[in-house]
Amino acid sequence: MGCILIFAEKNYCWIWIAVDRERKQFLEVVTECRGEQTGSKLWHLLKRHRLKQVKTDYWKAYATFVPKKKHQASKAQTYTVEGYNSLLRHYLARLKRKTKCYSKFENMHLYSVILFFAKWNNCLSLLF
Repeated sequence: MGCILIFAEKNYCWIWIAVDRERKQFLEVVTECRGEQTGSKLWHLLKRHRLKQVKTDYWKAYATFVPKKKHQASKAQTYTVEGYNSLLRHYLARLKRKTKCYSKFENMHLYSVILFFAKWNNCLSLLF
């Protein structure tokens, strides 16, 4: 799991993403703040994927909703999600730092990322 900070006119929006490292696919996304409540929403969505293990960085919120037996905190294991964060910033102008392209509504961030995920995972036709 990982996060991207989006800044526009002093309104912060964190995008939490979950990535399957083995299949190289995006799993789930949630947008809101950086707190435990947003992480819990993401974890609730991830329950249907029946994950065996979750690898995160040391952000303290993860420990509150990810079960200890499945959780491994390590910067060395988060390179995949950081790479996907980079892809999102590369392909979606609204997610780049210091840009003129921005969303007026938080939902547009979410919808843009969901469409990108669907295209990346080759399941765009399932959305329509």
